[in-house]
Amino acid sequence: MKDLIPHRFATLGHPQRLALFRLLMRRYPDQVPATELAQALDVKPNTLSTYVNALMEAGLIGQTRVGTSLRYTVDLDAARDTLDYLLNDCCRGRPDVCRPDARLPVGRRLNVLFLCTGNAARSILAEAILRDLAGDRFAAHSAGTQPRQAPDPRALALLKEKGHDTASLHSKHVADYRGPGAPVFDLVLTVCDRAANEDCPAWEGRPLSGHWGLPDPAGGAGAPADRRLAFEQTYGALQTRIRALAALPMSSLDRMSLQQAVDDIGQITNEGTIQ
Repeated sequence: MKDLIPHRFATLGHPQRLALFRLLMRRYPDQVPATELAQALDVKPNTLSTYVNALMEAGLIGQTRVGTSLRYTVDLDAARDTLDYLLNDCCRGRPDVCRPDARLPVGRRLNVLFLCTGNAARSILAEAILRDLAGDRFAAHSAGTQPRQAPDPRALALLKEKGHDTASLHSKHVADYRGPGAPVFDLVLTVCDRAANEDCPAWEGRPLSGHWGLPDPAGGAGAPADRRLAFEQTYGALQTRIRALAALPMSSLDRMSLQQAVDDIGQITNEGTIQ
């Protein structure tokens, strides 16, 4: 193991290999197709192949074949072993250097940010659902990395039909939640793959993160009835996951337990089963 760890650090010392590893970490536990990785990193397929082979040789990521597609995911155990070596061996486990607070905040609502690209549909739906379902325990927010001018009218219409107040909902840039006066988030959830693939600066306060990727209900062609169904399905999927989040016994969870729960919830289908 000690011979392998320096090899892993050397592998991650290459900027593009590190960018690939970080992208897969943001998408965990998804298995991401090679074509999507190449597009997100703006590299040629043969260049991506070189990067993934190096990370696989170091034992940092795994490969799965689904039909004709190769898909990749982070080996979380390997990542943990590598960091443990750095923190426990090199830093001697000093709590002032390497041990984040394992406790969750008490006595206040948890600040949750739902993040997507346009902040027009999925993240807007999620903000309204969490606010109305468990607003006494969670402060719900949403933003986009490239926000639209306004939320999708179909998303707002659906929310109104479901009994949600939409008066305060508007599209916001993620930069609006940085700097003085911005809330310190406890949980940041990406709800679209494109936003999760983007390399955003670290958040103040080291919030937990999770990826609850869903297809864009506003994307693609189709009859109005098909688009309506897509919005209904997205709302249902988000409601199922947010109900599971709200049902967690927050007072008895530490950060590691909550992180595992958030990852598991991201794999729940509309029918309430794990993918």
